Amino acid sequence: MTAQDLADTLRGRLIVSCQAPPGDPMRETATLVRLALAAAAGGGSAIRANEPEVVAAIAGAVDLPVIGLWKDGDTGVYITPTVRHALAIVEAGAAVVAADATDRPRPDGSTFAELVTAVHAAGALVMADVSTLAEGIAAAGQGADFVSTTLSGYVPGSPKQTGPDLDLVTSLSAAVSVPVVAEGRINTPEEAAEALARGAHSVVVGTAITAPTALTSRFVACIARP
Repeated sequence: MTAQDLADTLRGRLIVSCQAPPGDPMRETATLVRLALAAAAGGGSAIRANEPEVVAAIAGAVDLPVIGLWKDGDTGVYITPTVRHALAIVEAGAAVVAADATDRPRPDGSTFAELVTAVHAAGALVMADVSTLAEGIAAAGQGADFVSTTLSGYVPGSPKQTGPDLDLVTSLSAAVSVPVVAEGRINTPEEAAEALARGAHSVVVGTAITAPTALTSRFVACIARP
């Protein structure tokens, strides 16, 4: 699938992130596949998934493009941090590899541009996860096929806020020629629609759809009594 073909498929559509953190009861491959099937049944247009085993299982079960990543660690650059991680995700069947494209050093000393080159050579596309406008512009210049606001609020120098960084969506959409994907803290359908109105090509929603543990804890915190 070419970048233009996928962009056409995802224009104005919802991507559902089917992931679970370490230790969560939902972190089991068959469970995550069922989440992806449910997302597809509900009208999702692509699935974002973590780790080669899960990416392969979802790609084999769901007739939707899979945006794969491999989280390794929990600090610094840990979303598909090296070329090795990226190529494993391609091998697992992802149409797109999502990778950290912030300006922080990668653990193996490689560059984001090198990762893009390797993924393209392997026949897949790249989604750059960024936290700022400057990072998004740089990632597009290094060959990323999509730029996502995934890391805004999670990297020093980006704004801390409870909702999505719609200002970054707006500024990136005006600054780069590749599709901009809104991701991060999108909690309601109205916020997803607003992201599209602000220039996003498509929207990723995870926790608000596929994370019952986190959603339960929100309700518990809200109604808890002393």
